[in-house]
Amino acid sequence: MVFSVFENPIAYCAALFVGLLLFMELGRRIGQNRLARDPEAANAGTGAVDGVLFALFGLLVAFTFSGAASRFDDRRAMIVDEANDIGTAYLRIDLLPTASQPALRDAFHRYVDSRLAAYQDSSGIESFNEAFGKSKLVQSEIWKLAVAAGQQPDAPPAANMLLLPAINNMIDITSTRATAMLFHPPLPIFAMLIGTALVCSLLAGLAMMRSRSPKWIHMVGFSAIMTVTMYVIADLEYPRIGVIQVSGFDYLLKEAVQ
Repeated sequence: MVFSVFENPIAYCAALFVGLLLFMELGRRIGQNRLARDPEAANAGTGAVDGVLFALFGLLVAFTFSGAASRFDDRRAMIVDEANDIGTAYLRIDLLPTASQPALRDAFHRYVDSRLAAYQDSSGIESFNEAFGKSKLVQSEIWKLAVAAGQQPDAPPAANMLLLPAINNMIDITSTRATAMLFHPPLPIFAMLIGTALVCSLLAGLAMMRSRSPKWIHMVGFSAIMTVTMYVIADLEYPRIGVIQVSGFDYLLKEAVQ
């Protein structure tokens, strides 16, 4: 659901923006009808309810935004961690016999290319799984080459003791990053966030009941800010698809094998 927002973000944002405007205008007209029937009691006793709902909406936005920003930072940190793990393992290839090094270095370069391909293709989870599968094949090749090289007669005794744990760390971080892609708030939270925004728009419109004409500056401003906020939250949650990207850190993987 949220992923599909980025297939046509303008349409989804426009729909949300228009929906907020319509609910606000609907609230204003409902309020005017109440005001015509009972001018004195039209909005009596509603302040507490309005305050609770707007406070709830503020908390939902704050916690959802904070969680999305935190996960965004975690994903960037994981790219740095993977680059460090790859770089450490790549440097320790120097411990192996000279004849065994070219094949391993070539496998490392292909491995980094496969890792970049897995995350730079944002067409869907199926393409990611396919590219991730190719990475695992290269991982297996790297492991076998390293084990075989460490067993050569001219290999230093400490070669595998130092190289294999580094390769193991390099492999482990791939699972951590893949799992992190699935860490998002449940869809009902996004639905609740949008639903609460629409209800708050309705209440904001009710507060404008005494206005003979729509207050477009307030209505458009509120709707625009809410729409942008919702988009940014979703964008932070899916930083390989929208405007906010973690791909700027991908160069670290390339540099790790240079």
